[in-house]
Amino acid sequence: MEYRTLGHSGIVVSDLAFGAMNFGYPDGPTEDAAAGMVHRALDAGINLVDTADVYTHGESERVVGRAIKGRRDEVVLATKFGLSMGDHPNQGGGSALWIRQAIEDSLRRLDTDRIDLYQMHRPDYRTDVAETLGVLTDLVREGKVRAIGSSTFPAELIVSAQWAAREGGLRPFVTEQPRYSIFNRRPESHVFPTLQRFGMGVLVYGPLSSGWLSGRPNPAEGRRAALAPQVFDLDSAGNQAKLRAVDQLRALADDAGIRMPHLALAFARAHPAVSTALIGPRTPEQLDDLLAGADVVLSGDVLDRIDEIVAPGVELNVEDNYDAVVPAIADKRLRRRS
Repeated sequence: MEYRTLGHSGIVVSDLAFGAMNFGYPDGPTEDAAAGMVHRALDAGINLVDTADVYTHGESERVVGRAIKGRRDEVVLATKFGLSMGDHPNQGGGSALWIRQAIEDSLRRLDTDRIDLYQMHRPDYRTDVAETLGVLTDLVREGKVRAIGSSTFPAELIVSAQWAAREGGLRPFVTEQPRYSIFNRRPESHVFPTLQRFGMGVLVYGPLSSGWLSGRPNPAEGRRAALAPQVFDLDSAGNQAKLRAVDQLRALADDAGIRMPHLALAFARAHPAVSTALIGPRTPEQLDDLLAGADVVLSGDVLDRIDEIVAPGVELNVEDNYDAVVPAIADKRLRRRS
């Protein structure tokens, strides 16, 4: 395991991180199995565990809190806020009202007195980012939060948040968590250069591209395909292009003597902007399989070949989109003069 400093935060993290999105589901790992997976990851050298309040409506946080009990000081604990946690319009977003509630709920579920990295899960276009940063700054001063970050922010909002922090004397976001993989290379165009300009740490999620790069013979047979069959419609033109790329990548992995998921993980960690890549295993077997590729490093020739298969900056997995919806795209009235 390699270790890198998370931007200017001073927090040192392993270049693989454990994502707990699969915890808390009825068909997910039991609490005992989840705890065993977290301990296995810690024993292997992973030190960052990432969750969110919205994952299984708080159950993931509760399971993570139980799993790290007794080993809390070994863990860089990251969670997220901002996505809707209820039917009330104020149960989400980046307002001071909601963040004050959300942090207390997360601390209680995680059974801890502090969160090492508190991340805004998606942009909130209704709330001035200065208000969000203001309450987050207070939480850092109070010792409830060590560092703050964003997730899936476009480059222009990353710049806006940095500007607001400097103008207001507030704590800036020190990390960003974008989706990034061989099939999702869009961050290379604008987001990564922006993050590097501000010296921010980068936690990438989805390095296996929702299972497309898992190495299974038929990507449409995985659990993600069962949850979102429209994303894995193999008759669509976009998915046909992905299948062709999968065949080429599988041949490349074979030639390099490595397995497809290890190729995908090593690619995500090879970009100089990336601090750590999140893995989200659902079973102990999946975890062991991913850990087996922790030391894989791709040669320049292999990276060049990947560039030929999927060009830099290109996004193939457009059907599997987790970006926040820009209001002017969702509401035609905001695009037209009355």
